Amino acid sequence: MSDSLYKIAVDYASRAHAPYSKYLVGAALVTNDGKVFGGCNVENSSYGGTVCAERVAILKAVSEGYKNFSEILVYTNSDSPWPPCSICQQTMAEFFSESSKVHLANNKGIQKTMTYKELNPYPFKL
Repeated sequence: MSDSLYKIAVDYASRAHAPYSKYLVGAALVTNDGKVFGGCNVENSSYGGTVCAERVAILKAVSEGYKNFSEILVYTNSDSPWPPCSICQQTMAEFFSESSKVHLANNKGIQKTMTYKELNPYPFKL
């Protein structure tokens, strides 16, 4: 499934609104029952209003009633793939299991795959 997730994330990255950073980021999120949601980064001149691709995908899925995710692929058009930022990692903590897969990709394809626990071993939990 990783190849199809890569294509979905690249497609969503092409929809990004990134006039400030020029970095196009796309995400493809998989629910535990196999439904896929995509997202792209949406920048804002008030930087606090910017939303990352990962959170866009998660928020879309949650708004459709899905709250458990098995996998996410994050693509960026940079030379090195980017891990989710800390806010995205904390959002993931709410809905991902420790064994959920996180794929990091760039123009060269998938560069690294890890579990959510490997990405964020100490998430904040209430």
